[in-house]
Amino acid sequence: MGERVHLASKDVGIETAIQDVLNVIKYNDLDDFILVGHSFAGKVVAAVADCVPKKMRVLLYLDAFRPRKVRTPQGSFIDAIGAGLTILLTGEILDSTGKDVRGADREWMLSKATPWPTKYAGDPVTLSENFDSVKKAYIFCTGGGDNVEEILKEKLDGPFRVIESGHWPMITKPDELVEQMLSLAGGSVP
Repeated sequence: MGERVHLASKDVGIETAIQDVLNVIKYNDLDDFILVGHSFAGKVVAAVADCVPKKMRVLLYLDAFRPRKVRTPQGSFIDAIGAGLTILLTGEILDSTGKDVRGADREWMLSKATPWPTKYAGDPVTLSENFDSVKKAYIFCTGGGDNVEEILKEKLDGPFRVIESGHWPMITKPDELVEQMLSLAGGSVP
């Protein structure tokens, strides 16, 4: 929840996250942008893309949940994580998604962690045909917990890159991540 932790309640769920992003787009007059979703936020950005497909240049999944092109609810993870009101990012959880966040970076990350409403994970998203037209790209992290080799056997509907890192390359490999993001979006490193 970060700086919005004061808004946490049992009612905050995936629709709240989707509307937060849609409002940033609307009230900042964004167009031709790259929308990045990390981890569970893959389902948030997919739903946002479904709402504003013509405004986006690329939908980039960063070691994220990747919705399928189906018209049924998907992306509910509640069974895997339990039914409590919130989950707190702990050192144990951090380690399970990559052991490369260490030292001052680890202390900083854990100090900024706020309880995460399980409703985010439990609420599914349903996508329309709008989602099919969105250009997609992917970045996978080898130490993030998913089997990248198995994922790459799937037919992906966009270009991809693989980074040798845990689930948090924005912390452990920010320069490489930016370079890969820009190359996937058709840009260049300034």
